[in-house]
Amino acid sequence: MKKSLLPLLFPFVCLALLSCEKEEENNHPGETCSEEICPFSLCAYLDNLTGLQRANLIACSASDKDNPGIVYTFYYPLPGAQEDAFFEADSSIDKPEAYAYYCQRSLPQEEVFNGYLKRFVRQQGKEAFSVVTYKRGDTLHLSDPIRFKQQTKPTVWNDQVQITFRSPLEPTFTWTDQGISDNVIYFQVISDESGRLLSGTYTYTQTFTYYDTSNVVLNVTRQTPPPLESGKSYRFTLMAVSEDNWVNLVIEKDFSL
Repeated sequence: MKKSLLPLLFPFVCLALLSCEKEEENNHPGETCSEEICPFSLCAYLDNLTGLQRANLIACSASDKDNPGIVYTFYYPLPGAQEDAFFEADSSIDKPEAYAYYCQRSLPQEEVFNGYLKRFVRQQGKEAFSVVTYKRGDTLHLSDPIRFKQQTKPTVWNDQVQITFRSPLEPTFTWTDQGISDNVIYFQVISDESGRLLSGTYTYTQTFTYYDTSNVVLNVTRQTPPPLESGKSYRFTLMAVSEDNWVNLVIEKDFSL
């Protein structure tokens, strides 16, 4: 039986449709970087990189299935990404975009879906806000703030998805919110037996057919995915994400044709 992707899950993403903070005019306006607050803050980091362009970074966080105190922050690094960094602020801050309060932390990193995605692993029970960054060429990629809710709303994990077939090689996946009221977007991954990502898509609706993109609102699939093959096993993975980039629900289901 294929090993669960729970400690290896994607992202991902996760709410990339909201734009990140832009250069100067939206860059921590009126905020003063203070070493008393944080010796090496995200605020100071951004001030030292004023020559770089800014772009969005797809990221979200989920708590572990068996140990909610462990939080995985999944993100989608474009090819050529480097200098990945994780910044964290206390959950009590008034404004999630108050970058002076985000201190850089050194956390373990792991590859997800054979390196298609990555994740930071945080083994601390305290809730927080986080921001992920990386550099790529002359561009700094910056995520929206992510609110950790591992104590107040730990991620639900199960395999509750309905699988039907439009044709013998075209599975359709349909799911529900399972009583969760604040899901705003859904990220679906189809992977093969080796864990290789075949497609990664976002929808607002609670259904996805491989590989029909008519209801897809964001697509991180880099090239046209291969057709599924009869007799082979695959995995469907779903993340239901809230507006503050917390993953409320993860569904994992193995299937074959």
